[in-house]
Amino acid sequence: MTLIKSISGIRGTIGGRAGEGLTPIDIVKFTAAYGTIIVKQSGIKKIVVGRDARVSGEMVSNLVIGTLQSIGVDVIDLGLSTTPTVEIAVPLEKAAGGIILTASHNPGQWNALKLLNAKGEFISDAEGQEVLALGESLDFDFSAVEELGSVHKDYSYLQKHVDAVLALEYVDKEAIKAANFKVALDAVNSTGGTFIPALLDALGVQTIYKIHCEPNGNFPHNPEPLKEHLTDLSAAVIENKADLGIAVDPDVDRLVFMMEDGELFGEEYTLVAVADYLLQHKKGNTVSNLSSTRALRDVTKAHGGEYYAAAVGEVNVVTKMKEVDAVIGGEGNGGVIYPASHYGRDALVGVAIFLTHLAKLGKKASAYRASLPQYFMSKNKITLTPELDIDNLLAKMEEKYKNEEHSTIDGLKIDFENEWVHLRKSNTEPIIRIYSEGPSPEAAEQIAQKIIREIEEIIK
Repeated sequence: MTLIKSISGIRGTIGGRAGEGLTPIDIVKFTAAYGTIIVKQSGIKKIVVGRDARVSGEMVSNLVIGTLQSIGVDVIDLGLSTTPTVEIAVPLEKAAGGIILTASHNPGQWNALKLLNAKGEFISDAEGQEVLALGESLDFDFSAVEELGSVHKDYSYLQKHVDAVLALEYVDKEAIKAANFKVALDAVNSTGGTFIPALLDALGVQTIYKIHCEPNGNFPHNPEPLKEHLTDLSAAVIENKADLGIAVDPDVDRLVFMMEDGELFGEEYTLVAVADYLLQHKKGNTVSNLSSTRALRDVTKAHGGEYYAAAVGEVNVVTKMKEVDAVIGGEGNGGVIYPASHYGRDALVGVAIFLTHLAKLGKKASAYRASLPQYFMSKNKITLTPELDIDNLLAKMEEKYKNEEHSTIDGLKIDFENEWVHLRKSNTEPIIRIYSEGPSPEAAEQIAQKIIREIEEIIK
């Protein structure tokens, strides 16, 4: 059993003993702590709750909603929803915050509480630490019977979310409809199976091949939208001669496209393609995290903008985007953040903009992909002994490469002329993750192995 408390929320496996998994006791104490703090911040006794379709979702939702009522908070229950939908709903409801019940791309035995502020954005690391401390201390009060909160079920936000996407300035429904796309969709039997088809219908896509779109939470494969997990989608694209395949994770904030030949467009390139289109229409800056592809930098500069890197983690990317007034940003895992909509990763926004772009280009997805800057990524890790001082190790590597362009805002990233390497220590395990990228798969792996050998030399 596992319980992980981090910048991305309180996440764990269902079952086991309290404090060792995401048990009812853990759910109640951290929900009560969050509700207490977020209401005190805003003075508003209203919180939005939504969940993905995983099997434990209803049980976790019942505990969360009951707990919020028990501290005097009124709940807007969106039921089966998506992370970006809840993010949109919070400010529209003028709520103090929101809780999304999803473990994102984690397998079915996992669930999590993702915590939002009054803007519908993830709470900061400092606020998260405050929630964890209060939850552990149990130093909060429950309400008397006459002060209990109420529950209002609101299932209108699917349509509200779709309408908001269609209203975006650079989404062209008529162009998409005229392109007569045939699209295959794998929604891993979660809420994307409802939300993405509703969006595609509204955009005028008349032919949709739906696989794994029943929101029953029985994930037919590992829910992380990676190539090795999307063989069914590849087969559906080829068999039906579809123009495009779409895959989303269970809470619909990560988006991956598949080309007409059954090969992935590349999760790193979802954001690159969306940025390439938007920057043609609105000049400006872009942001992604340090472990994302250099292709976004290249595309941004080609359109006259500036590219900025942020530490890994959505809240860090959003903070940087606000700081540099970015037109578009996100993460290389298929996460698109478009401020004109809201400051959160949103697969619905990504689908609408990408389809608009493809329709106006009049190209097949593979031809467009070939026109973008070509980079390839390698991901490795080194397992270390628990007593090793990883910070000291990274400091020695920084000294070794002090004459190269480098960043220490999140581990150590070294930018070479044609490649880069990013070293990050894990918050939960004694390992260093090593991400590298180069102009070929061999170049990316070669630079990673060089760095690994140098780390091993230092450890000796």
